[in-house]
Amino acid sequence: MTSVLYDVPGPRANRRNSILAVVTIVVVIAIVAFVLWRFALSGQFEASKWNVFTFTTVWVQIGSMLLNTLKAFAAAAVLSLAVGFILAIGRLSDHKWVRIPVTVITEAFRAIPVLVLMMILYYGLPTLGIKMEPYWAVVLALMVYNGAVLAEALRAGVESLPRGQREAGFSIGLRKSGVMMLILLPQAIRAMLPVIIAQLVVTMKDTALGFIITYHELLYYAKLLSTQPGRPILQAALIIGGIYIIMCLLLSWFANWLEKRTHRNLKNPHVAERDPAADDDATLTSVIGTQDLDRLGKP
Repeated sequence: MTSVLYDVPGPRANRRNSILAVVTIVVVIAIVAFVLWRFALSGQFEASKWNVFTFTTVWVQIGSMLLNTLKAFAAAAVLSLAVGFILAIGRLSDHKWVRIPVTVITEAFRAIPVLVLMMILYYGLPTLGIKMEPYWAVVLALMVYNGAVLAEALRAGVESLPRGQREAGFSIGLRKSGVMMLILLPQAIRAMLPVIIAQLVVTMKDTALGFIITYHELLYYAKLLSTQPGRPILQAALIIGGIYIIMCLLLSWFANWLEKRTHRNLKNPHVAERDPAADDDATLTSVIGTQDLDRLGKP
């Protein structure tokens, strides 16, 4: 028996896959057991190694550093999205004097590592007489890099749309800006939403690079904790790493919820019969809304 995309595995293939699955599980369990054994052998589970986390002051400081991390992430995320929209629109411009410089800027920002940008802003600008706080160095570096990446994602989303969407917008009298803002960009955002959220997760994790320029965030405090008596390096890494995992999982959950909600809103359970000649109007109405069409003077 065959399927459209692949051959359905037979009894021998099923046995082989089952054996491979069992072997994989055994290998993973063995690796985890070996790591735990090494931890126990080196005394990583001793109470003295975890003693620093029994103090309330430590958890208060962890909460403060978490707040600093979220503040940098929130500002960088909003600014990255704004820069991404601007660069994406510039790259899609029909005018070469706009498109070419924006393309050069976007590619340059994508090519420079985030850490290099942070060091230029924090250590390089003072040589020019400009002093920048670590917070703004982190935020601006993340904004520049992730804004360029998001611009490419949005541009790809717009260019993946059917050409008829653009032509239908022009047919009702919309200008280029109206077609872009009311028709193309909303659909591109919905199409590229998983990519946008994935890049925001990267933005959140990249805030950890701020510890190199002395920004007081989670990783900076983990490094500080590792210098305490008993040198709880692995313990601090596990605690702080767990916090990052929880934040990324929450952001991924929000992305899935937003994507499902967006798709649910696009589905209309009450679909009335319509005149085939009005297909373009119905398509545009679903994309830009009835109020926008009324404002544009569409009957």
